[in-house]
Amino acid sequence: MKAKLIILIFFIIGLGSTSWSQISNSSNYRKIWIKVSAINQQLDEFSIVPNSFFIAGLDSTWYSLDLINAKFRWKKQPIVDSLQASFRVFSDRFNKVAQRMVFDTVMGKFKTQPLEFINAKQEENAIIDFGNLTYTGSFGRGLSFGNRQDVVVNSNLNLQLNGYLGDSIHLSAAISDNNIPIQPDGNTQNLNEFDQVYIQFYKDNWRLNVGDIDVRQNQSYFLNFYKRQQGISYENKQQITKSTTNKILASGAVAKGKFNRNIFQGLEGNQGPYRLQGANSELFFIILAGTERIFIDGELLQRGEDQDYVINYNTAEITFTPKRMITKDKRIQAEFEYADRNFLNAQLFITDELEIGKKWKLSVSGFNNNDAKNSPINQTLDTKQKQFLSQLGDSIQQAFYPSARLDTFSSGKILYKKIDTSFYGKSDSVFVISNNSQLALYSLSFIRVDFGRGNYVIDLNANANGKVYKWVSPDKDGNKQGDYEPAFLLVTPKQQQLYSFVLNYTGEQLNIQSEFATSNKDVNTFSSRDKKNDQGFAGKISLSHNKILNIAKHLSLNNVATYEYTSLQFQPLERLRNVEFIRDWGLPLSLLPASETIFSLGSTLKNNQQSLKNIISSYNRGEHFKAIRNNLEHYLDINHWLVRNQFSFTQISDITQKGFFLRPIIDINKVFNNFHQYQA
Repeated sequence: MKAKLIILIFFIIGLGSTSWSQISNSSNYRKIWIKVSAINQQLDEFSIVPNSFFIAGLDSTWYSLDLINAKFRWKKQPIVDSLQASFRVFSDRFNKVAQRMVFDTVMGKFKTQPLEFINAKQEENAIIDFGNLTYTGSFGRGLSFGNRQDVVVNSNLNLQLNGYLGDSIHLSAAISDNNIPIQPDGNTQNLNEFDQVYIQFYKDNWRLNVGDIDVRQNQSYFLNFYKRQQGISYENKQQITKSTTNKILASGAVAKGKFNRNIFQGLEGNQGPYRLQGANSELFFIILAGTERIFIDGELLQRGEDQDYVINYNTAEITFTPKRMITKDKRIQAEFEYADRNFLNAQLFITDELEIGKKWKLSVSGFNNNDAKNSPINQTLDTKQKQFLSQLGDSIQQAFYPSARLDTFSSGKILYKKIDTSFYGKSDSVFVISNNSQLALYSLSFIRVDFGRGNYVIDLNANANGKVYKWVSPDKDGNKQGDYEPAFLLVTPKQQQLYSFVLNYTGEQLNIQSEFATSNKDVNTFSSRDKKNDQGFAGKISLSHNKILNIAKHLSLNNVATYEYTSLQFQPLERLRNVEFIRDWGLPLSLLPASETIFSLGSTLKNNQQSLKNIISSYNRGEHFKAIRNNLEHYLDINHWLVRNQFSFTQISDITQKGFFLRPIIDINKVFNNFHQYQA
């Protein structure tokens, strides 16, 4: 009897301790760290008890809190890395959806199709039956004719679709088709394009886009681009485990255009138009609407007649408004995509990002842009021309193919005869204008080249209906004295590949960001020569450490160390660094490629009112250029006064010059709250 009583007592004690353990482990009290760098944050899966949320040293004017969804948002960010918050939660979320079965599960349990009542009074059938999709738009046909033109049929289609395919796949589509072969005018800030096809399918965690798509990649430092394409893209996000997420993006398309960058100086008092050039020195091409970015002295301009500039996309010409007066000292840079229709161009891009917990992030990306050399569009190459390109290798700037061809005499044609001449002990065959029908005459097509690379100039004294070119003799050293050649430039098919690997670690105080990339650019896929310099390598590693020195005063110290290297052969898709990076180091804006090494150390001390930053950097370019820069920045915000001070001192050393570059900046602003936040 005593033994049974002892066992019963131990059982009751064990049961009580188990119940107490469960109560302790299921407490509704929460105490977490909130990062200042993230604006929106999810605090918990349950709803928060009102008046239980507390952050030491901060009142509710610093943040907003959604008690039902337990979502937190900073209104203004303190000068610290993170703050600790405490609160209590309910046992559930009040707006949580509760259901026994989803709609797909219910439909799957029917063995036979249920009876569906159909109303006898149905609407009349439309031209196109879209089923359950809602649609709006217009479809039109028109005729135009006149006493000086034939009958022309004009058509237009504008269609918008929205709804579900089946019971779960959502469809959104915008289709417009007009037989107007022009682009929108570049005289407004917003553009409305005429012909667009955009169809999107999405469900839960995946998304499929078809048609005219824009692919923008800015998560990677070396693989950074913006492309307008016609093709397909697919996005998918999967929750592999509770703390592991995988994101994938893949796109394949026919490229609409090619990226190019122009750098030039303004002309004194000339607002334009300034004509842009293509990557192959083309002067006549079409810029893709909305892809241009125009800079003056490093400042990004706004498009519009009441803004900074207007652009004619069809003639590739920029005109600046009176708001931006142009002088000879203005540094103008234009980045754009233009329609390059020499070869069929295909692009393939894929990126896979793996996020492990809240600390580790791994990303692998690949990009391929390839001209189909056997599928020319505007340029037709014969066997001799392909053989000529195969012997050039990478010297594509010399791809001038002779344009002389025998022609029959006509009084309205400008024809040339071929003669032999001598100069300074040398001999050559040149073309001279002739109207003698008894001679072998040639029809020539001249192309403008840089001065000193051609043997012909325009003959201003010629009496002919059109431009006439005459041969000029080189000097005694053999240097050419003209800027035209009887030839045309052959454009070679190109291929560019770039692969990137990113590994990031985000801790409470220590952050590590690393990226490595390799590129392969072949400027002439017809030729097997000069392939040793096609591949390049680049890498960047950044370490940052943030430490809170005084929580009450919101005082923190952040230290950063960065190392970056790019080889001579590395070819990014677009510009890597800021638009004035080269000038900040005392170099001209137009430079030949070279290997680069950048190393920097910096510290930032800040609180709620002010910050002090000091960065020491070194920049080595090629074998001879070396530079060191010390940059000191101070920021103060007190009583609506904003003070920004910067002092930069750069010391450079090159094979031809040595010197220093000093740049002090003082900026003082006053904010008037009574005048709608006006600054002066």
